[in-house]
Amino acid sequence: MLIRLLRTFLGPYRRPITLLVLLQFLQTCATLYLPTLNADIIDDGVVRGDTGFILRHGALMIVVSLAQVVCNIGAVYYGARTAAAVGRDVRAAVFDRVQSFSAREVGHFGAPSLITRTTNDVLQVQMLVLMSFTLMVSAPIMCVGGIVMALGLDVPLSGVLVAVVPVLGICVTLIVRRLRPLFRAMQVRLDTVNRVLREQITGNRVIRAFVRDDYERRRFRAANTDLTDMSLATGNLLALMFPVVMTVVNLSSIAVVWFGAHRIDSGGMQIGDLTAFLAYLMQIVMSVMMATFMFMSVPRAEVCAERIHEVLDTSSSVVPPSAPVTELRRHGHLEIRGAGFRYPGAEEPVLRAVDLVARPGEVTAVIGSTGSGKSTLLGLVPRLFDATSGEVLVDGVPVTALDPRLLARTVGLVPQKPYLFAGTVATNLRYGNPDATDEELWHALEVAQAREFVERLEGGLDAPVSQGGTNVSGGQRQRLAIARTLVQRPEIYLFDDSFSALDYATDAALREALARETSEATVVIVAQRVATIRDADRIVVLDEGRVVGTGRHHELMADNETYREIVLSQLTEAEAA
Repeated sequence: MLIRLLRTFLGPYRRPITLLVLLQFLQTCATLYLPTLNADIIDDGVVRGDTGFILRHGALMIVVSLAQVVCNIGAVYYGARTAAAVGRDVRAAVFDRVQSFSAREVGHFGAPSLITRTTNDVLQVQMLVLMSFTLMVSAPIMCVGGIVMALGLDVPLSGVLVAVVPVLGICVTLIVRRLRPLFRAMQVRLDTVNRVLREQITGNRVIRAFVRDDYERRRFRAANTDLTDMSLATGNLLALMFPVVMTVVNLSSIAVVWFGAHRIDSGGMQIGDLTAFLAYLMQIVMSVMMATFMFMSVPRAEVCAERIHEVLDTSSSVVPPSAPVTELRRHGHLEIRGAGFRYPGAEEPVLRAVDLVARPGEVTAVIGSTGSGKSTLLGLVPRLFDATSGEVLVDGVPVTALDPRLLARTVGLVPQKPYLFAGTVATNLRYGNPDATDEELWHALEVAQAREFVERLEGGLDAPVSQGGTNVSGGQRQRLAIARTLVQRPEIYLFDDSFSALDYATDAALREALARETSEATVVIVAQRVATIRDADRIVVLDEGRVVGTGRHHELMADNETYREIVLSQLTEAEAA
């Protein structure tokens, strides 16, 4: 998965990668040449007392060193830029895929896991790319070049390398193989910490209301301890690698000095050559250590790449049409024919053969007990998820055949839990219509019964709104969400229990203003409160995902027992009549 991911996202950067490899090659060649120059200075300059030779070769060493530094800086520069660009591209790809997900796919992965995959997992892959460009490219060149140069100095002494390099490779391989499952477990535990932390931040008011602070502390401590224990287990294994490598390095250095001294004593080798051989041995070992350092990141990056590919390889259940309809003849006619919906793995469907017709200029209400499928039914229209059976039509065209932008302009949804984005009142209201004027914003606020409290805010339309709208009350948040949809001016309005946080007076005033504003549009209201929907042109009663009644208030009161029970649970017989 890691190779596949890198092959996909490194493709556009062939030129900088080629230049980077060239710079790394030149830098490594310069590094390999320096010990030979040093050996010549010792053997031909110091031993013979030739000061001119020492100065000439010393100047050459300075030039080679400067070239090495320049090439190294250039390689690191291009490597860092390319790695950052790859990280940016992978994050963008994951973000774009998540944006295409329906509620079904988001629920499958979970928001905390998707956040971790987009941030931490991508960062691990990016770091591996950076280390590959700065370490892994030069490591094999240095290792092979060091072996060749060492063989050129003294073949018999090079036998030490035959023993050292395989031992290092075996040690590194054994440790890396054990790291991979530990890194996967660590990423899963990181997901858990993110999930618990997200729940505690989002549900802070509930935690305080039930005085569950101690319980939540214990729950976070348990998740945090699990992550810590797994990190320690991984760290202990990582910490074992460097002592093992350094032990092999030191033993090999001792062996080289021991056998090299005998070679010098027998006249088969010069002192400068031994010095150069030791330098090449250290370069070979350093190249192995650089590769080792990178290989320590490979298991975690591989796990992260798998998790990223799980997102990228997941197709949304809401598929855009291949030949989308970009224009509608009529305006706002909504029809649901035999719609059914079942969540993956669920024993029973949420909706069963639901039929519903909503026409322009009419208000259609949907009511039912909790869990009857009202919100799910409304979610089928803007394609938050697609019906698993039946079809949903707007102006006679299935929503699955409509261009997503056309559908978004045609259908405006006020969700059951209105969400406001960090910014200002104006930026939130313009979310559906970026070109709306201030006058249009104030008009929408007035219809939504929100103008008065917005005018009291410091800054008015420019008043700050925190993430999720937590700095305003629930009723204010609902009215701002309604105003946001009014600014959009769709042809079909869907209100998913959008008046539940309003008092009766505000509810009545809002519905009266909405009736004037949406007189020519199609309005579908899902509500628990009977007073909100009793004057609707058509009321659809849902029970366990089925339509058990359709009609006006007085008709349903007379012949629909389910509706009658819902009404009498909120109103007296006289009030209901």
